[in-house]
Amino acid sequence: MTSSNSGARPSKIVCVGKNYREHAAEMGGPVPDSPILFLKPPSSVIAAGDPIVAPSGVGEVHFEGEIAVRIGRTARHLSEAEAWDYVEGVLPLNDVTAREIQRKDGQWSRAKSFDTFCPLGSVVQISLEELPSLSLTTRVNGQERQRAQASDMVFSLPFLLAFITRVMTLEPGDIVATGTPEGVGALEPGDEVEVEISSVGTLRNPVVGEGDIGS
Repeated sequence: MTSSNSGARPSKIVCVGKNYREHAAEMGGPVPDSPILFLKPPSSVIAAGDPIVAPSGVGEVHFEGEIAVRIGRTARHLSEAEAWDYVEGVLPLNDVTAREIQRKDGQWSRAKSFDTFCPLGSVVQISLEELPSLSLTTRVNGQERQRAQASDMVFSLPFLLAFITRVMTLEPGDIVATGTPEGVGALEPGDEVEVEISSVGTLRNPVVGEGDIGS
């Protein structure tokens, strides 16, 4: 098992919505028949330890802990059987979301694209056989808020990679986030949020208000 933490930003972050049944229910919608895809911009990426900035005037800012993968080589029209061969490794990701904007807009781009809204952890190589047993835990100020297994996903990672690469080419360094389980909730300035993946590592970030920058 090896780990890396490249400072280079991905060309894109491809995310999956409602990929856990309980989260779909808490968001008031059915489980989708096929993956719901959306993108986060590279400008939203920050590293472990960097502050998540809660913008002024947007209402509640929510954490969404996720299992993500980084792509190791150019991938297009993959089969499920070969998909894992294109994965460099697994990493924790926080899909930070301005929830009230998401509800107001009726689509997700603006709510999920603010600067600092995509903290990424270190990448660790694991085998496909280890993947289903990975456990995801999110904590705020040390209190557990989310817990799930990779095996709880509606659509598996190999299926997602095959599905995504029928739509777009994945380039080396691109990130694919697999969705968040139930338990999402608000963050406040002064909080510390952790996203931990068993056998991979923990992503920690403090939360600050927009007015706190540079003060």
